[in-house]
Amino acid sequence: MIRFASHPGLVAYLTIGDPDLATSHEIALAALDAGADVLELGVPFSDPVADGPVIQRASERAVRNGTRLSDVLALAAELRRERAQAGLIIFSYFNPILHYGLEEFCAAAEQAGVDGVLVTDMIVEEADDYLGAMHRHHLAPIFLAAPTSPDARLERIAAASEGFVYAISRTGITGTRAALESDAEQVVRRLRRFTRLPIAVGFGISNPEHFAAVGEFADAAVIGSALVATIEQAGRADAPSSIARFIRGLRGAAVPAR
Repeated sequence: MIRFASHPGLVAYLTIGDPDLATSHEIALAALDAGADVLELGVPFSDPVADGPVIQRASERAVRNGTRLSDVLALAAELRRERAQAGLIIFSYFNPILHYGLEEFCAAAEQAGVDGVLVTDMIVEEADDYLGAMHRHHLAPIFLAAPTSPDARLERIAAASEGFVYAISRTGITGTRAALESDAEQVVRRLRRFTRLPIAVGFGISNPEHFAAVGEFADAAVIGSALVATIEQAGRADAPSSIARFIRGLRGAAVPAR
């Protein structure tokens, strides 16, 4: 179920298969138990063009480990059994889904208990077949909304999205930043004209100060590169506990619930 139990909500991105599938399982449970509302289960891809160097390296490691989309779906099914109330999203480029088969993927995701799907390179203008398959299998399509998008496109993205809308705080690739981009608040305000869905802000959020700042104007924050870097630095044995500490630290700076 995609819901945010606290404010701001926390969407945590993980590259599944980095450092290995068993550790990804432990990290995912640790993230949920420490306070993540939603997990983005990242499907490793050989050419992650929208991602910065941290997630690129993680994806390369996971690809070398042989992690496939079917492995990510299997992990989602395990997490659904173990944490029934968790929000679970498959985060992927379209190529692995196309190779798997769009209808087959959506059926498998529904069977695994996945709540929604975010396809990084799926644009709303070309998403009719994708949206049809998602709706047939009761999956929430989540789209990215950029600060450079005109209002007409934001309206279309908002109309096609379910669960929440993912507002990109800036243009470019993923990665941590020292300061939160000023475009983030503006794109959220523009989106609110077109939807009552929760709006989550991502790209560049990396510390408790960013997390608290996002809570002043958005419903949730998406954290990816900072978590993936924590896993990279901690190593296999310490990664789950390191992720739990990181997430608990974010909550310490958050604004009170509305």
